[in-house]
Amino acid sequence: MKKQLKIVVLAKQVPDTRNVGKDAMTPEGTVNRAALPAIFNPEDLNALELALRMKDRCEGATVHVLTMGPQRAADIVRDAMFRGADGGYLLSGREFAGSDTLATSYALSCALRKISPDVIVAGRQAIDGDTAQVGPQVAEKLGLPQVTYAEEVLELKEESLVIRRRLDHGMEVVEAPVPMVMTVNASAAECRPRNARRIMKYKYALTASEAAAAPESENARMAASRDYLRIVEWGAADVDPDPQQLGLAGSPTKVKKIENVVFQAKEARKLTAADCDINELMVELIASHTLG
Repeated sequence: MKKQLKIVVLAKQVPDTRNVGKDAMTPEGTVNRAALPAIFNPEDLNALELALRMKDRCEGATVHVLTMGPQRAADIVRDAMFRGADGGYLLSGREFAGSDTLATSYALSCALRKISPDVIVAGRQAIDGDTAQVGPQVAEKLGLPQVTYAEEVLELKEESLVIRRRLDHGMEVVEAPVPMVMTVNASAAECRPRNARRIMKYKYALTASEAAAAPESENARMAASRDYLRIVEWGAADVDPDPQQLGLAGSPTKVKKIENVVFQAKEARKLTAADCDINELMVELIASHTLG
């Protein structure tokens, strides 16, 4: 591909759902993110790796991360820069709080219109909702073709990408025109580790709010003197949205309950390796429709 691809990865900082407790939900029915450890959404890391591999194959291509969330979400932009991304955008503000997938995709699409990328890549779904809706909704709102369940970009053509998809019934190879939206499975390649040299280069990268919170700090001084250390930060006014489609006002979906379900065995039985014990177990499993 001769065209210098402008790639944007949609990434989300998510609560670690392995640690759901009694304080995981607010009275308004939204996730209490302050009560849970925050991590880089796993499938978004697969998406980042796919984007970085495209960048490696296309001279002059760039990869930036777009995330929406509170100030601490800038951590995953820095994480992405440590792994190979060129920079990122943080969409943050009270107007976005409580957004469901519809409001989230609307806000992201407003920012993406301003960025105008050639390829938008996202993880298939986030572990805090498991809806797999945001990527396709973004594509619909932008009027772009979409490829879901992507596993690998096989070929970068002049005006299109050839993509392998992993589906329940097997594999599928499709070709889609650029610009486009692609969502990536967990079966895609794992993301490369953080690079020590890039950590040293980008560890001072800050958003404007982070720099303003400690203007005399070494981090703020470094970020002010080098453009590549400035993480772009946008509020709602910067992306010109309809306020009624943001946050709780634009979210028809409400979470009613969150709980941590732990499966425990009520009874156990010890079997020997004798043929009769194995046969008896197989009969029970088939009778209960666990097998067959």
